[in-house]
Amino acid sequence: MVTRRNTLKLLGAGAALAIGAPRLGRAADVDEVQIASPAVISDAPLFIAEHKGYWAEQKIRMKIINMQTGPQMIAPLGAGQIDIAAAATSAGLFNAATRGIGVKIVADKGSNQPGYAYVSLLVRKELVDSGKFKTMRDLKGLKVAEPGKGGSTGSTVNQALKSVGLAYDDVSHVVVGFPEMLTGMENGAIDAAILPEPFNTFGRNRGIGVRFSSEAFYPRQTIAVVLYGNDFIAKRAEVAERFMFAYLKAVRFYNGAIKDGHFAGPNAGEVIDILTKETRYKDPALYKDVVPNGCDPDGKLDLASIETDLAFWREQKYVEGDPKVADVVDQSYVETALKVLGPYRAS
Repeated sequence: MVTRRNTLKLLGAGAALAIGAPRLGRAADVDEVQIASPAVISDAPLFIAEHKGYWAEQKIRMKIINMQTGPQMIAPLGAGQIDIAAAATSAGLFNAATRGIGVKIVADKGSNQPGYAYVSLLVRKELVDSGKFKTMRDLKGLKVAEPGKGGSTGSTVNQALKSVGLAYDDVSHVVVGFPEMLTGMENGAIDAAILPEPFNTFGRNRGIGVRFSSEAFYPRQTIAVVLYGNDFIAKRAEVAERFMFAYLKAVRFYNGAIKDGHFAGPNAGEVIDILTKETRYKDPALYKDVVPNGCDPDGKLDLASIETDLAFWREQKYVEGDPKVADVVDQSYVETALKVLGPYRAS
């Protein structure tokens, strides 16, 4: 029987060697893991783990299934059709818990780390240049775009408004996709939008908007996360531990690529090359302009921010029943991996 204690012993003995007893009849003893991902910049650790051989070291073959939104991922994750999802937090995760769907947030994938905001507010440049927008208080009465109701970015906007004593309903909310936000700002139909990269950079480079970093009004918000499905946890716990070990190695390599708010660290060239291969954004020059998202190198979640987001979703009546943060979070896989990897130390 493979226990978590045995897992640690095996990891400690071989550091990056695969864990577990041989599985007869399996070609090369490789476990396939299916992960839903939108293949965006914040998915960099998934691609790094593939290119650097971290999955292979753990005898994992990763199959990435393209899905663009978290809500698309929850049902197949809960049904065991996929093992893992790379998605943003949402009211839907808590509603799934209320319905008994055992999906768990297990690690950070994208967060507002110091100097590396995952999302930021882009305000129409015309408003800034004219002096009509100077501080967050000037959002009052403006049309602000979000990608959907019940998502983490709605809570980000709410925190921006709360930081200057405004309420969520003091602005007019427009729900559209990220590309459409830029079009709307360009034609004046939208005044501001909460955007991740590279859309924020697209807007700045086209002279559409001015960026206001969300870490100023919502530092350390956990936005994008790694989700494990209940079947993966219950039936493949040992594989889930090996995945996390490889994932955190990749996250640390990613952190070695970022410096001074840009892809400017020692690993930057390699990470940019990986991202141009694996995402839809093929221009290497783009990555010199973007502000990379933060991702905690120890995989830690900011539970206080998840509590804040849940409270916002409750206020907006996006959440059913009375789920708790503890119902959807399981940090034990990160904790197990860290017993071997130790705390992150920047080189």
